[in-house]
Amino acid sequence: MMMSKKFIPTSFFKKITKRQRFVATSLLLSAGLLTIQLMNISGRYAAISVLILLAYFFSAWSLAEGLNGIEWLTVLILPAFFTAGVGLFYFLMPSTWLMRLPVVLVYGLGFYGLLLTENIFSVAAIRTIQLLRSAQAVGFLLTLATSFFLYNTILAYRFDAWFNFFLIGLVSFPLTVQALWYINLEEKINKRIWFYSSAISLILAEMALVFSFWPVSVTVGSLALITTGYIILGLVQHHLSERLFQKTIREYIAIGVVILVIIFFTTHWGG
Repeated sequence: MMMSKKFIPTSFFKKITKRQRFVATSLLLSAGLLTIQLMNISGRYAAISVLILLAYFFSAWSLAEGLNGIEWLTVLILPAFFTAGVGLFYFLMPSTWLMRLPVVLVYGLGFYGLLLTENIFSVAAIRTIQLLRSAQAVGFLLTLATSFFLYNTILAYRFDAWFNFFLIGLVSFPLTVQALWYINLEEKINKRIWFYSSAISLILAEMALVFSFWPVSVTVGSLALITTGYIILGLVQHHLSERLFQKTIREYIAIGVVILVIIFFTTHWGG
């Protein structure tokens, strides 16, 4: 979805600073998340859909001054998906204030940090900025956290194995696209990013298909998917930044082996 700055009133930016917009957006969306939990269960999914759209448009309003071209898509993917992930994962938690308030607090703080991170990406796309490497690390972490929330939600509903395959691949693709794009911050999404994103999403979808038959818990299955994403996405990011060395490959493989062993020994093979 593309937007033109001429459609956004400039008076908005004269009356409120960018940092204030970040705070206001985080508070409004946090209040929206809390409100959804007070609604009837039948209306919550429609409400979370509205909240996701609000997350996109409020993020666009907060970051509009630095957004150009493809950034209206790539920079705003994670705020929308982060909201979807936390909102849907929230439905699976006990309906007590002891659980609600901390999650809303974490969401608000996380969304504020996310806006700061995406702001660095939008600025770094037009000029060099020293905080870019740190922003990439935070973006990678938030991408993994968002993926975990979404994967856990999908697996928790115990869908058919092939439907899990479809859903995991569907949510993984846009998250992977934005995670690979911000490595070099190019004006367009090139063919390599489309190819790697498709390949990574397919691998994760296949892993979801496997874990649909494997007797593991939802949490273990989600962690296994996140670990797979961490390894493959991390290696591809290093490759795109031309910093992929043998030591890096060995470290990622070692992590994969350790997680695989843990999964094997935590599986209830006896049924």
